[in-house]
Parts: sequence; structure tokens; C-alpha cells
Amino acid sequence: MITIGIDIGTSGVKAALVRDGDQVLAHSSQPLTVSRPQPGFSEQHPEHWWLAACAALDELRSQAPQALADTAAIGLSGQMHGATLLDARGEVLRPCILWNDGRSDLECAELERRRPALRRVTGNIAMPGFTAPKLCWVRKHEPEIFARVAKVLLPKAYLRWRLSGEYAEDCSDASGTLWLDVGARRWSAEALAACHMSLEQMPRLVEGSEAAGQLSPSLTARWGFRRAPIIAGGAGDNAAGAVGVGAVRPGDAFVSLGTSGVLWATTATFAPNPAHAVHAFCHAVPDTWHQMGVLLAAASSLAWWAGVCGRPEAELLAEIDAAGIAVSPAWFAPYLSGERTPHNDTRVRGGFLGLAADATRAQMTQAVLEGVAYAMADARDALASAGTTLREAALIGGGARSPRWAQLMADVLGLTLHQVAESDIGCALGAARLARMAAGDGLEVARPAHRLRSYEPRPQALALHRERHARWQRLYPLARDFAR
Repeated sequence: MITIGIDIGTSGVKAALVRDGDQVLAHSSQPLTVSRPQPGFSEQHPEHWWLAACAALDELRSQAPQALADTAAIGLSGQMHGATLLDARGEVLRPCILWNDGRSDLECAELERRRPALRRVTGNIAMPGFTAPKLCWVRKHEPEIFARVAKVLLPKAYLRWRLSGEYAEDCSDASGTLWLDVGARRWSAEALAACHMSLEQMPRLVEGSEAAGQLSPSLTARWGFRRAPIIAGGAGDNAAGAVGVGAVRPGDAFVSLGTSGVLWATTATFAPNPAHAVHAFCHAVPDTWHQMGVLLAAASSLAWWAGVCGRPEAELLAEIDAAGIAVSPAWFAPYLSGERTPHNDTRVRGGFLGLAADATRAQMTQAVLEGVAYAMADARDALASAGTTLREAALIGGGARSPRWAQLMADVLGLTLHQVAESDIGCALGAARLARMAAGDGLEVARPAHRLRSYEPRPQALALHRERHARWQRLYPLARDFAR
């Protein structure tokens, strides 16, 4: 069976054409940009996702036209939480407010104050990244737009609608709206009413592994498919990444060093811990849930630093090795866009501390890597407070390609980390696997990804970083107070 996985990321749209056995026959990556019209704002226009997805499918066809023609199903993955607002004719009302947008912190506080019982239903604390507070902000600041909202879609649901004409969303992505009864896997009328919303404005819910539409006849002809592919329910990006690495059974885990950072643990039941800003969401496969600790700026912290320095990331990493730096004398707080787990603080900002007159660029680069690793250790501790203890995890995302960073993460987290194949297209691969399930295959297609290399925590380094992490944690109160 041949399937396609399409992933709408923040920085680009990726697509992979995949045959049984996870053989990638063709792949494409199309860039996206983020608009920041005001400090703390983060937006994209949905039309840009559509154009990028079309370009990606065009490229797959040019690389492997015969294989593409035999595609049985398409799976979708996407950045979570984005508020895509459509009117009754299906027209986009405004640019999508993205997952890393921080404008709705006051609306979050108001939701928590007015409806504290919602935590029991949604399993999560109200955060500006989630979809519900964004709609509260639109109602307050753009009432003429709010009055015209007929449907609210997440990014990949918008793409599904453009591909098939279906309004549908899977439970994993819907978990990040703050409108889902996560334990029951259904929309919560109570949570919607708290935002002056209704069930009619929501897409229908499906599991990620079930069929949720079919490619339209015109698009089937455009790309030369022999028959209209099924479109699977798909998954939010992290759930798709979990399917891509085979983290679909309780106890499975992964660490993602992408634009954002994630520590994921698959769970057999709904296990919320909102007090420590742990995300408790549905998985993309039925009767399964997960916990996540989320960092808002992981690999993007290194990308930011590379942009400031005007040097490629690989060159900066090579400088550390050449200088023989074990740990940095400087410290870095990676709160470039605020932070989620465990602080739930959109206003905090990051920075360097402890710089001396002889500080080098290599030392500062090492501090960036350490700061992200220590922030991930905060997420590990938050999951532990919810009763989740991990011993090993897959390692995915762009940052996973760096052996230095991978070993540092293992030493800081005290976990054996397994660098896996195809981690750079893990979400698209997971979406392609969900497409296979929707076309008739079972959960066995979500087998563990092939391990390329494993990184064991080194006892001496583990002890060193445990002490350094405790010192690093003193940065957050400083950064928080300074940002106020």
C-alpha cells in the first residue's frame, strides 16, 4: 500500500510518499513564514498552508508519478491550537492565530476565574496557546469578526476541508482547543458555552486512524491519482510524531527538539495534571491518551542564536567541539516566546546571564543547548509529579541530528535516548501510517522506528547536570520579575 503524509508545521509544510515498510519514495518540504504584527502576536494565513501543500504534492508527483498515482490514502498532521476562523461561505475571516501567540493571557485568567470546573473536563489549564482563549480574545477585540464565525478549524482540519470539503477533526488535535471532554473524547458543550461558542461551530470528531473524507474529484484529476484517496483523521503534530516513532502503547515516550520542545509519554488512561501545566490529551489512536511537557522555544532557540551570529547552526556546533567545551560558564534561559511547562507564562522572556569579558561565541552556543536541556528537565519533573517516570525515549526533531545535543539531553534527563531514522519527517511519516490504518491496516503498522544510535546518560555528567539544573532554575524567577 502507498500512502501520503502531509504535515503543516510552523516553518514549513512537509509531505512524504510512503510504501509499506516505511519506504519513503519521495518527499518535499515547502517553507512558511510567521507574521508578528505586534509583540507577542504570531499569525499565518491559511492560504499559505494550502499553496505550500499543493506545491509539496506537485513535487511528489514530479519525483514519483507512478507511485503517487497508486496512493490509497492521505494522512494529515498539523501544528496544534491554531484558530482558523471561517464564515458561513467557508471564507477565512482573518489570519490564523498560532500556537505560540501570547495575546490571550488575560482571557485565560478570566476563563480560569469564571469556570474553574473546566479543568476537570478538559484536563488542562487555560493557556494562551490553546484555541479557546484565542476566540475569547477575538470576541473582545474583533467583535464584528466573532459574530461571523461559522466554523473554527485547526490548521490540518482546514487543509482537509480544502482537499475534501469535509469539516472533521481528530481527537488528538481537538484536545488542544480547551473545548474537548478529553476523557470522553467528545466536544464539551459546557466548555464551548464558556467561550460563547456552540457545537455547530465545531467540525465533527473522528479518530486519527479512521477515514474522514475523500479527495475531491477535481484534485484527484489534478495530481493524477487512479482513484480518489481516502483522507484519514490524522493527528496533531506531536501525536503524529508519536505514531511515526511507534509510541502508541502505554509507557512509550519521545523527546522532540523541533521548533518547540516536547517530552511525550503515552498513557492507557486520561491522566491530567493541570497544576504543573502538563498537557493531558487524546492520542491519535483509539482508547489511548498521552501526557506532554511543552517548551515553546527548543531548536528555535539555536536557530535564533544562529541568526544573531550570522552563522549556520552546524558551524556554531562545530565551534564547541573545536574549543573542547564541556559545560558553559554562561547560562541561558530559552524563554524567547514565554514558556508552557511548568510555568504557563507568556510574558517571561529569556536571555543570557553570567557573561564575562572573555566570553566566547562557542561558550554562549553551549549555554543555549544547556538552557533548552534544563528546560526539558523541568518538563520531566512536571510529568513525574503526575506519576509518570520514564527510562528511555526516542529522540526526534531537527535538534536530534546533533550528537552533542543528543548526548547532553541524555545526561541532563537521565534517560537513554534513541536517535531514530526519518526523524526529520517524523510527523509526515506518522500521518502516512495513520492513512494506512484508515485504509484497512491495523495498529501494527505503528512499529518502533529504526534506531540509528543510542545515547546513554553518563553517571558523572548526570550528577554534574543535576546540580547545574538546580542552579539554572533560579533564572526563571529573575526573568519573570524582569519581564514584569
